[in-house]
Amino acid sequence: MIRIVASLLVAAAVLMPGRPAPAKEVKINHGGLTLNADLELAGGKTLADGVVLMTHGLLAHKGMEIMTALKGLLAEWGLNTLAINLSLDLDDRHGMVDCPTPHRHRDADAMGEIAAWVVWLNNKGAGPVTLLGHSRGGNQAARYAAGNPDPAVKRLVLVAPATSNPGKPARGYYRRYKKDLAPLLKKARDLMAAGKGDALMKDVDFLYCPKTTVTAATFADYYGANPERDTPSVIRRITLPVLAVAGGSDRVNPHFGKKMKKLPQANVKLVVIEDAGHFFRDLFGEDLADAIAEFIAKGPES
Repeated sequence: MIRIVASLLVAAAVLMPGRPAPAKEVKINHGGLTLNADLELAGGKTLADGVVLMTHGLLAHKGMEIMTALKGLLAEWGLNTLAINLSLDLDDRHGMVDCPTPHRHRDADAMGEIAAWVVWLNNKGAGPVTLLGHSRGGNQAARYAAGNPDPAVKRLVLVAPATSNPGKPARGYYRRYKKDLAPLLKKARDLMAAGKGDALMKDVDFLYCPKTTVTAATFADYYGANPERDTPSVIRRITLPVLAVAGGSDRVNPHFGKKMKKLPQANVKLVVIEDAGHFFRDLFGEDLADAIAEFIAKGPES
């Protein structure tokens, strides 16, 4: 394993940061729903020193292993974090998604929720925001940054973000459920064409949830062709400094690193952590945190 050595600049910036404050859950209202997040301030730091706004992966949550590990490791580097829970159209959602609950969310909902949290940070007097996303959350963070991001967002960190190409949804669906996606996608689109996008499709396999209930519009949204789900393609439109981190042994998004090597872009730094899997467990998490801290310490021009 190739360890990433943090620069002297980083070490000087975070020398003896002190004990981090206990994580505090904070809540906001957005679109008629309560959203929650964990705010963790590093020892001796305030929000004015800046914050890393962290977005989790598909159907996951702010307390999943990689998010929890990163919060602690980044606090050791003197970095504040705000780990958000995407609502998935559920009020004050906690934990992994409850599969039997009808799915009414949309993939693009995440960008609006990220934006709402950036506004909240601005209202609290926060300093520079580094936007971080893992897996599907990385793709959603990239899409937010490729649009019209708030000026408070100065950097972007993408950790094993999602990639896509034509036919990938159908192949993935068949591999997971041994079923053809096309008939179900046609059914969902036909319902939408008839003005019944909110109609519930029952006993349907959806994402990680077998035999669940999902609206036609939600099913079509997640499984329909959408070039925006290919993060390397989205990165082409981003002007912020970007740190892209790939796991050398990532089996979930194995093509991200390879695609990024073909995308020379002055504002993008690619780090491949050899032998790391999709979730950067154990010592790979330290490598990941080191790379993030070094990137942030170099300032907005990194």
